[in-house]
Amino acid sequence: MRFSGYFSAAAMAGALALAPVAQAKVVDQGEAGFTVAHTAQVAAAPADVWKMLRMPQNWWSKDHSWSGDAANFWLDSQAGGCFCEKLPNGESGLGSVQHARIVFAKPNEMLRLSGAFGPLQGEALTGTLTIQIKETPTGSALRFDYVVGGYMRFKVADIAPAVDTVIGEQLAGLANALGGALRPIGNERAADKSAAETPPQKDEEGLDSAVADLVPEESEPRY
Repeated sequence: MRFSGYFSAAAMAGALALAPVAQAKVVDQGEAGFTVAHTAQVAAAPADVWKMLRMPQNWWSKDHSWSGDAANFWLDSQAGGCFCEKLPNGESGLGSVQHARIVFAKPNEMLRLSGAFGPLQGEALTGTLTIQIKETPTGSALRFDYVVGGYMRFKVADIAPAVDTVIGEQLAGLANALGGALRPIGNERAADKSAAETPPQKDEEGLDSAVADLVPEESEPRY
């Protein structure tokens, strides 16, 4: 099955050009689905990150839209709200598409969306994008986790790296809209080298240490 323009080679090439600003990887994959994760640091405060996060027209790539124009994106602010896109058409009238729905919104800390992006929307899949923000001495640490599971006609080995690249491009876009990602230091730079070349540097403070506790903190909900 071929990928749509949403995961086009040109779009992914553009994403790769932005890749150095963040760490990324396919965390896990199997027959049932896959998980990708991306992290970055910015100089903006969490409140400013949250404000920008709610304006996807300023950072989500038009190359990964259905209309070809990022100005058509909008994102609500509460649970049950929509990350949607207008589909202008002068002949048949205004259409729309739902990319995802908000299932968790905690201002300045976390936004979770449920939705299968791009060509994944046409498959029997569930996709969950968790965006986390944590204050750091220099601004904010950001983390995007996208978990996909279910039945699809794509081969996981083919689609997982493509989705990984697309999600990474969106984090890079958000970082750029906030003034640009901070250059990797410590553990982040070491991550670019193979384990054989660089042993783990557990004592250095870097991006992984800044965001490592984000998921565990949220893993036990309080009712």
